[in-house]
Order: sequence, then C-alpha cells, then structure tokens
Amino acid sequence: YGHTVPLSDGGKAFCIIYSVIGIPFTLLFLTAVVQRVTIHVTRRPVLYFHVRWGFSKQAVAIVHAVLLGVVTVSCFFFIPAAVFSLLEDDWNFLESFYFCFISLSTIGLGDYVPGEGYNQKFRELYKIGITCYLLLGLIAMLVVLETFCELHELKKFRKMFYVKKDKEEDQVHIIEHDQMSFSSIMDQAASVKEDQKQNEPFVHPQSPAFADGAATQ
Repeated sequence: YGHTVPLSDGGKAFCIIYSVIGIPFTLLFLTAVVQRVTIHVTRRPVLYFHVRWGFSKQAVAIVHAVLLGVVTVSCFFFIPAAVFSLLEDDWNFLESFYFCFISLSTIGLGDYVPGEGYNQKFRELYKIGITCYLLLGLIAMLVVLETFCELHELKKFRKMFYVKKDKEEDQVHIIEHDQMSFSSIMDQAASVKEDQKQNEPFVHPQSPAFADGAATQ
C-alpha cells in the first residue's frame, strides 16, 4: 500500500513470510473484536427496544441497521474526506472520499497516499492518526456488515441461493441404511449362536424310564 515496497530479495522474502503469518492473525483479531462490538452495538440495543418498548424485533433491527450505516458512513467517509481535503493540498473532496472508500473497502490501490509531503507539519503523528483511522474504520465497516447480515430479510434472501435437499430421498437413504445395518446385526447374531451350538459338548437325552425312576427315587 503506497510507495514503500521491498526492493532486495531478503526484503521480499521477509515480506512474504510476514504476510503469511500476519494476515491470519489480523483476521482473527478483527473477528474477535467485531463479535464483541456487535454484542454491545447491535444485539443489546435491538433487544432492549424490543423488550422495553414492545416494538417488533425485525422492525427495530432494520431501523437500527440503517441508522448504524448512516452514522458509520458519516463518521468514516464524509467527515474524514473533508479533513483530508483540508490537510492535503492537491486533494479535493471527491479524491479524499475516493481514498476513504478504497482504503476501508480493503481494495487499497495506493494511487492516493496521504502524508507523503515532507513539508507537512507533524508528519509522523499524521501517519499514526491515519493508521488508527484505517483500523477503526475497518472494524466499523465489519460491524455494519455483520449487523445487516443478521437481518431476517437478508437471511431469507441468502437462503434463495442455498442448495435445497430432497428430504424424502434423504429419509429413504437413512431407512435403507438402517435396514441394512439391522439385517447385518441379525446375521451376525445368528452366526454367533450357531458357533456356540457347535462348541457345546454333546449330551445324550435321558430316556423316559430313566427319568421316571429318578423321580420315584
């Protein structure tokens, strides 16, 4: 991103290794933060208005998602674009808004890089501020996306693209599998009984006379 790139072979190799390790950890960090922020920013407010005021949960979720989207766009697109247009001499508002959108949407073309002028005051602090802005803006964008993905209407829309399974065919396959397993168990039990009979010692049956004599004794 920007004009700072590795030039040597060692720098390029280190960049590859660092990216392979760093990108998964960054994604895990963002996922953990977004999950915790979504609980406090989205789920609890929606549940509060639903339980406290008795509004429909779906209606509250839609209004909340729209308001959250408007606040996020205002705080991380329009206001920073106005600030960049003032701090950067050769940027207008459209170019500043373009930089914010390209950066927070993770496209990162690098054609516009703020803080590249060496005559800027507090250039190092300005760079740190831009880094914090990009990190917070990325988290805010992911929270908004997660909020919209939890809407009931959007879930129904996503189900249209799922592959539907035939329940009757699945039940038939399950029944056939159960019958096959049951028949195999019965066959195994029958073979075990036959083996036990073959292994038992042969006993001569007692004659009725012998049995009657033993009974009289």
